[in-house]
Amino acid sequence: MAGAKLRFGAFIAPFHPLNENPTLAIERDFELVQFMDKLGYDEAWIGEHHSAGYELIASPELFIATAAERTRHIRLGTGVSSLPYHHPLMLADRINQLDHITRGRVMFGVGPGALPSDAYMMGIEVAKQRDMMDEALDVIIPLLRGETVTAKTDWFELNNARLQMTPYSRPSVDIAVASQVSPTGATAAGRHGVGLLSIGATSAGGFNALSTNWAIAEERAKEAGNTMDRAAWRLVGPVHVAETREKARENVRFGLEKWLYYFREVAALPLAPTDGSDPVDALIASGMAVVGTPDDCIAQIDRLQEQSGGFGAFLQMAHNWADFEETKRSYELIARYVMPKFQDLNINRDASLEWARTNRETFMGQAMMAVGSRVAQHIEKKGTENIRPEILEAMGIKKSGSDAAE
Repeated sequence: MAGAKLRFGAFIAPFHPLNENPTLAIERDFELVQFMDKLGYDEAWIGEHHSAGYELIASPELFIATAAERTRHIRLGTGVSSLPYHHPLMLADRINQLDHITRGRVMFGVGPGALPSDAYMMGIEVAKQRDMMDEALDVIIPLLRGETVTAKTDWFELNNARLQMTPYSRPSVDIAVASQVSPTGATAAGRHGVGLLSIGATSAGGFNALSTNWAIAEERAKEAGNTMDRAAWRLVGPVHVAETREKARENVRFGLEKWLYYFREVAALPLAPTDGSDPVDALIASGMAVVGTPDDCIAQIDRLQEQSGGFGAFLQMAHNWADFEETKRSYELIARYVMPKFQDLNINRDASLEWARTNRETFMGQAMMAVGSRVAQHIEKKGTENIRPEILEAMGIKKSGSDAAE
């Protein structure tokens, strides 16, 4: 019997270097999501960023609305909406509208905001962002469930606020809180009984904190009268696979250095090696990334399952390490050879083949008997003329000059 189905998807910040056309870069993000939809991926999460030039999408809601028109099955999430940047009622209203126009395919990922430069431009103190996220969540979750909310903080006010439309998804859209190393995301997820989105799950700090953060989420959920569901836990890590490890390494030389530059010089996430070693070797040795074959990707997911105790979805951190054709090939190889392993897609096929192999002699004997019966009927009516000698030989019949069977 098939077990629980591990979902697969992508976390698309996105990361686009500064030497290419930004309009075409965003269009390529759409093409990737469309390609994933055709391959049977479950989820795509789209980021929100406003500075630093690399992560180009300012409004994940606009991207999702467009992508929903170009896809059929894949679910689309904000990855993540930075709550301190939005009035809670306005953001909840946009997400609720997306819930309706996508017929329930939208997901709502939330966080405090990843780039300090974004907060600086809006006059938001970085030290206050996590508190602001918690305050916003306190009202957005009931709003998305169709409740009426009155609340006042030092940065927003709600007076008998409600969404005009009841939610399409019941009780609300799928909600997940971003988590890295600190317990902030896990605490918020547990307090509200929503999903957890571990963005840096394969970095050294994020990997080591997986089981601890889940324990924190469960403890906080119990205190609040909620329960945590491992199926709603998503782990993110960068992957590029090819037919061989050598080819994968060759592919990522295309754009890896530009990605490393962004994380060394700008981004607030400590994902890039800084010890001067070969970056591909360093990423692989640290467990941060998979640059290899589908089997290497399988080993990475096994490692994450063991460390975490179990989760519901593995999301590739989208990147431009390889050119677009090789990137799509990587996603295809994962769909063909990795996803079946964790979704039990071939259990019945394996059992069916083994059953047929084990009983081959019986089935072949029955098939030969059926053929022999028809040949005998033919001989009885027409003789052995026009019957191939090897068939007669297999039946122990010799063709005589009188055309009679012996």
